[in-house]
Amino acid sequence: MGKLSIKPLADRVVIEPAQAEQKTASGIIIPDTAKEKPQKGTVVAVGPGTTENPLTLKEGDVVLYGKYAGTEFTIDGANYLIMRESDIIAII
Repeated sequence: MGKLSIKPLADRVVIEPAQAEQKTASGIIIPDTAKEKPQKGTVVAVGPGTTENPLTLKEGDVVLYGKYAGTEFTIDGANYLIMRESDIIAII
């Protein structure tokens, strides 16, 4: 997780999703086609917030977000999500 060259606007945050599980608890290897999209990630950039809604998140927070939240994008070969702070369910 290096310095990201993108700065989100308003109440948006950039999240680096956690890796999908490779094995089940019993040791069975999960094929790529059956892996579930992770719903956990690390905040890597935050916007300035708005006057009505200042941001409570900071870089480095590990968060849970909705299954279909955010927009996926790739920078320098790494995958990220950008979403509004209101799409985040909890800080872990």
